[in-house]
Order: sequence, then structure tokens, then C-alpha cells
Amino acid sequence: MKVRHYTIALTLLVAMVFQIIPVPAQVDLYRPDWVLIVLSYWVMALPHRANVGVAFTSGLALDILLGTAMGVHSFALSVAIYVLAANYQRLRNYSVWQQAIIIGVVSALYHSLLFWLMRLLMDVNFRFEDLWPVLTSMALWPWIFWMLRKVRRQLRIT
Repeated sequence: MKVRHYTIALTLLVAMVFQIIPVPAQVDLYRPDWVLIVLSYWVMALPHRANVGVAFTSGLALDILLGTAMGVHSFALSVAIYVLAANYQRLRNYSVWQQAIIIGVVSALYHSLLFWLMRLLMDVNFRFEDLWPVLTSMALWPWIFWMLRKVRRQLRIT
């Protein structure tokens, strides 16, 4: 089998590994939303292959990996990816730096939904420190975008 048939799944798997890899507590506050960033790229690049269903499935896997209530990450990822999928044609025409701002807004939406759902399910208080991943996701977007685009072009994924 060719690697290009599994590239999206492999990049999502790598993103999930980065999401759960142990890091010091001080660094963990700034951990970017790897799965959201990778899914965002694939939804904007290949919306017919990566969509809300892939986001929902990835969210369920993330719920299992992180030990959160089932469906919390799936719902938040699905809503965030739906916003991108509904506007992918417009977003493709923006520069990478403008896309980074959009990724920041989508990441803020994702974290707001996560907080809201966790608040409904258990007693969780809002902390502004929980929004640091929004900034790190924005900062990493250009490099992730260029890296995944290079992979997509070299493997001729359509």
C-alpha cells in the first residue's frame, strides 16, 4: 500500500502523540492544539478527504487518550472544524499570517467550547492560563502549514 493513502491518518496520529507526550508542567500550559492545527490544514487543503466526521472521530480518540468525558473534544473539534470547512474557499485565499489569526480565533472557540462543556459536566473554573495554547497554535501555524503542504505536494495527495 502507498503511504499517500494514509498520510492524513498518519499526520493525525503524530499530532495525537504530540498532544499526549509528557512535558514539564510549566511547558504544558503552552502546549498547542496539535490535532486542531493538523485537522485545520487538511480541511482547508483537502475538504473532500478531511471533514467534520474525521474531526469527530479524532475527538473521540482524543477523549480516550486524555481521559476526559466522552464527546467533549469530539463536539468542540467538530464545531471548530465545521467553521473552517464552511469557509475553506475563502480561507485558502488568505496569506499564511492571516490564516494564523483565523486559527487563533478557531482555537479560542475550541477552548471556549471545551470549558463550557467541562463546566456543564463537572465543577471547573475558568483560568486565563488555559488560553495560552491559542497563542502557541497561532505561532506554530505557518510552520505546520508549510511542512504539511510540502508533504502533500511531494506525495501528490489530491
